[in-house]
Amino acid sequence: MINQVKTSKKSAKNFWIKKTFSLKGSVILGVLERSFLCGAFGILISFLYLKKIPVAQPILGNVIPSIVLALLLVFRTNTAYERFWEGRKLWGSTVSTIRNLVWQIWIAVDEVEQGDRESKITTLRLLSAFAISKKLYLRYEPASEELQPWVSPSQYGILQNTPNMPLEIIRWIADELHQKYKRGLLTVSQLGDIQSLMNKLIDNVGGCERILKTPIPPAYVIHLNQLVLIYCLILPFQFVKDLGWWTGLFVTIVSFALFGIEEIGVEIENPFGYDMNDLPLDGICQLIQNNIEEFIHCESRIIPKTSQDTTRIIGG
Repeated sequence: MINQVKTSKKSAKNFWIKKTFSLKGSVILGVLERSFLCGAFGILISFLYLKKIPVAQPILGNVIPSIVLALLLVFRTNTAYERFWEGRKLWGSTVSTIRNLVWQIWIAVDEVEQGDRESKITTLRLLSAFAISKKLYLRYEPASEELQPWVSPSQYGILQNTPNMPLEIIRWIADELHQKYKRGLLTVSQLGDIQSLMNKLIDNVGGCERILKTPIPPAYVIHLNQLVLIYCLILPFQFVKDLGWWTGLFVTIVSFALFGIEEIGVEIENPFGYDMNDLPLDGICQLIQNNIEEFIHCESRIIPKTSQDTTRIIGG
């Protein structure tokens, strides 16, 4: 037990070191150039100060109070993170809704004729296509080969010319279920429950659209960038008297911190892309596909229930 605790602490320490000095997923490369430019300006001010030019102006430190700038940066980051977290909740809701929908369709839709089970499986696999199409739609990408295993060739051709692929796939699923209802394979209450889940999927798409198509107002972003830059350029005048040649290094470090916080907000405000800090949409879609296929393969081994048994189980 003691050895396990020591091993765990050592692993945690190694993980911390690895993450602290990792470039992958960090904003270091995005802000390094700006930080060095501010540091170079600090060195220039140090040179002018040593040449007896009166550049030391401590009063400039009151131009932009640090607490005001800090509050603006925190608000910027929190606003971006709220968008990121809302996107994650919407995709989490999509995963759970699809699971419920798979279960409802499999249990509720009766199997009377030969081929009913294959038709039901085809409908379930359209839900995998829905998840993939939603991902592509949020990335402004057209239908790709990733969709081909889950739709028919004719459906794939339609999706290539459809602006909103997720809604088109939902319409196909709704049409399939309506046909089954007209054949008497679904009751009105069962169809209503399934449609409620499908409406939730549509709402999730709309929520993601709201994040994607409502960016943070440019005026706010521009003004904050200007304040950060002005603050970093004022620092050398404030500290050159006390720091001398160390002013450039100090300004570089402070600039790196401030630019980094601002860059994090830029990284996460649109969480649907390919960056390391975006949502793992490929993994989420793969999870949905795996869940559906595991369910189909598991349930396909079970002997189909009769119409009366199915009605008795769901109380329809």
